[in-house]
Amino acid sequence: MALVKLTEEQLTEVWVDYKKDQSDQQLRNTLMERYLPLVRYNAERVWSKLPDGVDLNDLISAGVFGLMDAIEAFDMQRGVKFETYCVPRIRGAMLDELRTMDWVPRLVRSKASKLEAARKQAEVELGYPPSDADIAAKLQISAEEYDRLKAEASAVNLVSLNKKWYETDSYKDVREVDILEDQKGEDPTNGIQKRDLMKLVTKGLNRNERLIIILYYYEELTMKEIGNTLGLSESRVSQMHSSIVLRLKEQLGRRRPEFG
Repeated sequence: MALVKLTEEQLTEVWVDYKKDQSDQQLRNTLMERYLPLVRYNAERVWSKLPDGVDLNDLISAGVFGLMDAIEAFDMQRGVKFETYCVPRIRGAMLDELRTMDWVPRLVRSKASKLEAARKQAEVELGYPPSDADIAAKLQISAEEYDRLKAEASAVNLVSLNKKWYETDSYKDVREVDILEDQKGEDPTNGIQKRDLMKLVTKGLNRNERLIIILYYYEELTMKEIGNTLGLSESRVSQMHSSIVLRLKEQLGRRRPEFG
């Protein structure tokens, strides 16, 4: 679908009119068409990092729903560009779609097989169950590389959460999901500390400088993506980033006694 040709003034008018009446499907479709290239761009970026077996069109379809939700929820009064607001929602919708797929990437299986083969060989040679250090030595990789490989290979250990854990005398059996501990649940304290740190780090920065820090370190966007979002060149974003980091180092250095 072709990009809708709208000036900034026209685009603002469409947003204002749509927010006055969000039941107007024509206005919503105009906004959808205007921002659809963001969906394809992010879908291709996510898809390029995945092994064979994932359909690009599935990611695009999920991203469209994310874009639709972002358009409906966007608050113009907050002073944030829509592109900045919608990209995390588009990517989130794509990642949710990937999580619903019942597959283990071929790359993950390959890493798991490699790890298991090295473990077996090391056990045969040593005569006892090998430690992580023994397996890393067998693979001729560093401890850090081994930890990363082990973490990536662990994705192969998937189970059905509806699988019975054990049967009971009642009508309802106990399932895996009933006894599973949520080890990835975020500690609320960590969330508060993260927000406090972000406020501390971005204090005294102007709008563009704050967005560069947040998008680069928190949203993990590239310099090019940040430039597209802010309407700046990639080199200009890089220069601003270097200047910001230097200033922050000086500020934190002066405040170091407060954290002692």
